[in-house]
Amino acid sequence: MGQTAGPMPAASRLEREVLAWSFFVASIAAFFVAYLTGHDTLRLLLKPLPAWSLAAWVATRRSGLARPVLAGLLIGSLGDLFLETGNPSHFVPGLLAFLFGHLAYIFGFAREAPALAPLRALPFLGMVSLVMAITLPKAGPLAVPIGAYGVVIAVMMWRAAARVGGPAGALAWAGLLGATSFAFSDSMIAVNRFVQPFDGARPLILVTYWGAQALVALSVPREQVAR
Repeated sequence: MGQTAGPMPAASRLEREVLAWSFFVASIAAFFVAYLTGHDTLRLLLKPLPAWSLAAWVATRRSGLARPVLAGLLIGSLGDLFLETGNPSHFVPGLLAFLFGHLAYIFGFAREAPALAPLRALPFLGMVSLVMAITLPKAGPLAVPIGAYGVVIAVMMWRAAARVGGPAGALAWAGLLGATSFAFSDSMIAVNRFVQPFDGARPLILVTYWGAQALVALSVPREQVAR
């Protein structure tokens, strides 16, 4: 008779987790080496690897949030590839990839914490409105997709905030910090691209972006949380 596969042994799961996080750090370090030494093709190949590393770690989770976050990471890695080419025609496809990635996060956050908590949306609406007021007048034909993206990321932060105080405990704070770090990184992209380029923008954007994705991944409980 055939045997049904049981749960992954604890040691094996721990090894996968350590390997995934080690690869996450190593791939970021390799990317910056390629970036600083001008190896553009290698840089492009390395860009999605941190997101894939986080996806491998999230795949070891068994909570209801795991699949949406896994989907968001993988969809976001397509955005990494589009934006890293530097081709202006790839900006909107990259933006759309991240938009759909945020929708996956929104779905996961809202499923874990369905209560609306409307007052928690206010600071994020204010934040995004301020950035949009600065950037949209200078965005030209990109104003509409950027405005739509701004609305989605505001909702993503709101739904991350709605988890705080719920069954996920401290993990919800990691998700909220990740969501706001994502918005901060995107705000710097918008300001640097449409308002005023500034020194050190690229490394700062990348560090806050990868930190955001890591925190969102860390906010996924190991097992299904009880309500």
